Amino acid sequence: MTAPLLVFDLDGTLAETAPDLAATLNVILAREGLQPVPYETARKMIGGGARLMIERGLARNGARLPEEKVDRLFDDFLAYYEAHIADASTLYPGVVAALDRFEEAGWRFAVCTNKIEQASILLLKALGIADRFAVICGKETFPVSKPDQRALLMAIEKAGGRHENAIMVGDSKVDVETARNAGVPIIAVDFGYTDEPVATYKPNRVISHFDDLWDAVADIHREGDRPRARPAP
Repeated sequence: MTAPLLVFDLDGTLAETAPDLAATLNVILAREGLQPVPYETARKMIGGGARLMIERGLARNGARLPEEKVDRLFDDFLAYYEAHIADASTLYPGVVAALDRFEEAGWRFAVCTNKIEQASILLLKALGIADRFAVICGKETFPVSKPDQRALLMAIEKAGGRHENAIMVGDSKVDVETARNAGVPIIAVDFGYTDEPVATYKPNRVISHFDDLWDAVADIHREGDRPRARPAP
């Protein structure tokens, strides 16, 4: 019998990464003579990957750059960020204890994020939990990325799981849409990176601490709260 699988988003779900991402963005903007983005604003720019964050930072400055220049900034961003991957990033409270409890009950874990795969692996290694995941799938791991549901379904398959007994844990509209379209229940954390309160997007459950994850999963199983999968784009 295939073990049940929890699939986690990374930034804003497993780890508070905004301090290092915001710092990196402002280093890159400063190199171009542009104004820094305030921390609380930069925090809301996270979730779509580094390139989108750069584009949002440029837009805030009213800067329009050629595509090849944005490509170079993206490379510079990744190089700086990977060198400072966990200067100030931390796991959210309760993550390790939750993983321990679910693992003891026979669950396996995967990561499906729009963060670059190499940076995701580096971060999770720095935070001491990379070996807890069967797979760590990033933006470029597959030909598609979230919110395309195929990214989640391929991550589940790569982890040796089945979508029928997988549950996603995320923090954003993108995560909710991805899971819903894949026919996978989603539990949203309310402390992550989102423009609107994550409950607005109607995930199956919302939790405020990883201590609540066990009961949220139990509720989904008890109520059979599983969305109907939608056709892939």
